[in-house]
Amino acid sequence: MISPEITAKLLSSQRNEITEHFIYKKLARSTKDQHNREILLHISKDELRHYDFWKQATGKDVKPNMSKVWFYYLVSRIFGLTFSIKLMERGEDIARTVYRELSDSIPEALEIAEEEDRHEAELIDMIEEERLEYVGAMILGLNDALVELSGSLAGFTLALQDPKLVAMVGLITGIAASLSMGSTSYLASKAEKTSGSPVKSGLYTGIAYIFTVAVLILPYLLLSNVLIALAVMICNVIIVILVFNFYISVAQNLSFTKRFSEMAILSIGIAAVSFGIGFLMRQVFGIDI
Repeated sequence: MISPEITAKLLSSQRNEITEHFIYKKLARSTKDQHNREILLHISKDELRHYDFWKQATGKDVKPNMSKVWFYYLVSRIFGLTFSIKLMERGEDIARTVYRELSDSIPEALEIAEEEDRHEAELIDMIEEERLEYVGAMILGLNDALVELSGSLAGFTLALQDPKLVAMVGLITGIAASLSMGSTSYLASKAEKTSGSPVKSGLYTGIAYIFTVAVLILPYLLLSNVLIALAVMICNVIIVILVFNFYISVAQNLSFTKRFSEMAILSIGIAAVSFGIGFLMRQVFGIDI
């Protein structure tokens, strides 16, 4: 006789399996790569088989969590297939622990847990996504924009003391720098003769830079108080660093805390130094705008 506590865990596992069956099936339909599609469909069938196994144990039908299905689908469309799958696989770590606990009552649960481990290995091996190939170019553009432009805007803030003027100067600086960084990335990729396209490398670097420029300058366009705009800009820096490093930590299995701390300290530190330089320039040149 299965206890109510075990039954509750079984029903939860059953719902997870049918939900993941639909997630993998939907991801398979949305991917253009035939190899990736076949593996996703294979895993989707495995998840359905796991669901049927738990159904025999509980004697009940369970509906999938469709909001979770759509969530991972939308994440895959925005951040890519790799990020979506690896984010979901993080959740499966908990499921595998539950299966091992259930193996005392249902020995077959251990076999399912081992299959979940195999799924993760297959997924990591199968993924060939363009945006991950050029993640180095994106890091170059984003990191340089965060460090350079946040510092420049902080300096301009005190030197100019007009949000629209700061936005205009920052935009000119940012666009010029993005073109420079994009061309540098293109030339570096071409010289190194990497497997990727030099043109795409330059585009990824430039686009990442332009995106960061837009996020950092926006507060100066929307707010009339230049110091409040500076504070919001610094908050935007933290948010961009947070989101980007979370993406990298999930997609490439890297340490989130270390990378986030390094980028945040660099960007905010340089912004603080630049703010001080702006103050000194006002004093030295006696400019009052």
